[in-house]
Order: sequence, then structure tokens, then C-alpha cells
Amino acid sequence: MRQPLSEKLRPLQLEDFFGQTHVLEKTALLPSLLRGKKPLSILLWGPPGCGKTTLAKIYIRSFVAQTLYFHPASHGLADLKKWVQDIQNNPLFQHTNILFIDEIHRLNKAQQDALLPFMEDGTFSLVGATTENPSFALTNALLSRLRVIPLNPLEETDLAKILDRALGKTKIENLTEESKKWLIQEAKGDARHLLNSIENLLSAENPLTFSQVTSLTTAKQHLYDKSGEEHFNYISALHKSVRGSDPDAALYWLCRMLQGGEDPNYIARRLVRMAVEDIGLADPEAHKVALNGWQIHERLGSPEGDLALAEVVIFLALSPKSNKAYKAFNQAKQLAANSSTMPPPPSIINATTPFMKSIGYGKDYLYDPDTKDGFSGQNYFPKEMARPSFYEPKEIGFERELKKRKDFFIQKRKEIEESS
Repeated sequence: MRQPLSEKLRPLQLEDFFGQTHVLEKTALLPSLLRGKKPLSILLWGPPGCGKTTLAKIYIRSFVAQTLYFHPASHGLADLKKWVQDIQNNPLFQHTNILFIDEIHRLNKAQQDALLPFMEDGTFSLVGATTENPSFALTNALLSRLRVIPLNPLEETDLAKILDRALGKTKIENLTEESKKWLIQEAKGDARHLLNSIENLLSAENPLTFSQVTSLTTAKQHLYDKSGEEHFNYISALHKSVRGSDPDAALYWLCRMLQGGEDPNYIARRLVRMAVEDIGLADPEAHKVALNGWQIHERLGSPEGDLALAEVVIFLALSPKSNKAYKAFNQAKQLAANSSTMPPPPSIINATTPFMKSIGYGKDYLYDPDTKDGFSGQNYFPKEMARPSFYEPKEIGFERELKKRKDFFIQKRKEIEESS
């Protein structure tokens, strides 16, 4: 069986591993665990091609241990139980044991729970690798028993070292600096993708031109899970960029989402939400712009309609921000829930029958448009309730004008109360 180049060149010791310096420094967690006498349970979490499996195998090899390499796609609980039974029944297995599970996020809850008693009694230490956020992919019980080691995409300097080592082990000669730079950039932090690209070049004749290199290799696919962590992380980044009045960052995250295949309708809906929540009445035009952008995209579709979303993002990011209406609404909701048995004052209830009129409904109601300044100052809250104040406009954008209006009516109400 022919081994892939990425497997042939897999480092066997830390000295040959490039990258992830934040977890490989002498004072970091992983080196201290490697110096231990017994393996502890760990979880390596990071994107594809960042070195999770390689570091896991280096960790495992640093101990004298019986190891089971388990993959959820090809193994089941029966395989695990048989291995555990061999450990417990055969004296030859009564030493250190390690269970390595690649793509551990593929285990369902029942399978994860099945590991717990054996980890608890020391039957084996667990070494896992995952591309998924363990907070979402693993149960709390399993996660609490693991030391999580987060890994990052590899830096271009690290990929350059991996590329040079690979070229030294292959027959590829005279690869231009332009080709090397292109291969490194297209790998986007993924060493496996880089090595697979180099493997594609092995069948070509030397020397390789830049056009040959680009035609014989494929660009790394964009990493974006429309239903998983990236979906929520990216919309959070877009929302906070808009809220933070940074149109450049907001455009960047919009493009990341669109390039990842995100549903534009989802983005448009969230942009309307941003206009309502973070801009509010500081600029009511933001609501219209967001809705119009959504409608334009629905009519044009992608990619033509994507520009409409970009324009919405820019407008919202540069709009004045106020959540005063949002806060006022939440305060009103809370008070409404706590006073749900209080009726409106009788004066503002329509007396639609003679009986209702006889008990005072509608009595002394003042029709505001007919009063001086179009304002009667009458009470619209339940009689038993002290008058609250929910909406306090900011001195910014259109809310500056709304504050003037509210202050005017507050003063008029005060004058009416003093004169009555």
C-alpha cells in the first residue's frame, strides 16, 4: 500500500515538528505532560492539517503503553469493549494503556458516556483529536476529564519549513520562489493540504513552471460550517464589527460568510436585527436601508445582490448607535409581566354599551388633538401604578430630536399637573 507523502513525512519527535510554539514552549502544558511518568488524558483541538494527529502520536510514543487507535467511522463500541476486556483479563495487558480517538467529535453521547468508567478507574488514558469546538461537540462529563490543548492554523513560516523538508525528500527540483509562495498561501495553514499539493507535482517533469504548479494543484476549500461553530462565530464577528462602527471589519466578515456559502437571507435578517437593536431610533433610516437591501438581494440573487448587503453593512456600521429603545422595551415588558392584573384607567376605555358608560368608562377623556399644543397630559397607566419612565433618548443622531420632544411633553405635563 502506497503511503501518502503527508504520512511519510510525519514527524516522530517534537524536535522535528514545525509550528504551534504556543503549546510547545518549555513552560507550556504539552511538554510538561510529555515529561510525566504516566500519560494523562488530553484533547488536541484545532483546524485540519495543524498537527493534531502528529502531536498525539508523539505524545503516545513518549510512554511505554499498549495503544488502541480508534476511529468512529470504522470502529464501534464492540471494538472498544473487546479491547478493554483483553486489558482486564490478560496479564500481558496489565500495564499502561492509551486509547487514541481521532475525530472524537463523531462519537454520540452514549459512546462518550461509555468511556467514562474506564477513564475513571484508570483502565486507559484517553487521547483525542477534534476539529470541532469541544464545548459543543463533547459532553460536560467527558470534557471535564480531559486537558484541552488548542492548536492554531500553521504560520506561513512553518509551512515554508515543511515545504523545504518535503522538497528535500522528493525528486522535485528548481521550484521557483513564486511557486513556493503560491503553494504556501493556498495551503492556508494546512500542512496536509500543502503536502498533498506537492504530491500532485511528482508526476510532472522538472523543472516546473508556475503555470504547471497552479494547474496541477487545487486551492484549499474554505472552512465554514453553516450549521456549526463558524456560523455563530462569524455572525458574532460581523454583528460586533457593525456595533463597533468599523465598516472595514464588518465588510471582511460579511465576505467570509458569503464565501463560505452562508445563506444571504440569514445575513440580511441579522442585519435588520442590528439596525433595530444597535441603531434603533438614533437613525430610523437604518431600518429602511436594511430592509431595502434584503429585498434587493431577494430580487437579484448572488452574486449581483451581494453588493446590496455590503452597502447595508457599511451604512449600519457608520450609523449612530443607540440601544435606548431596546432597553425601554425590555423594561416595559418586565413591568407589564409584573402588573398583568391591573386594568387601564376607566377614562381611556371606550364605553361601547350604556352599562359601561354608567360605570364611568370613557368619562373625562380628553381628545388630545383638540387640546392646546395637542397634548392633554392625562394618565394612561393603571391607576394603582406610579408613573414609570422607560425611554431615555441619547444625545446622538435622530434621538437628539426625540429627546427634545420628550422633554417638551414632560414639561407640559408638569405645567398641567401644577395648574390642576
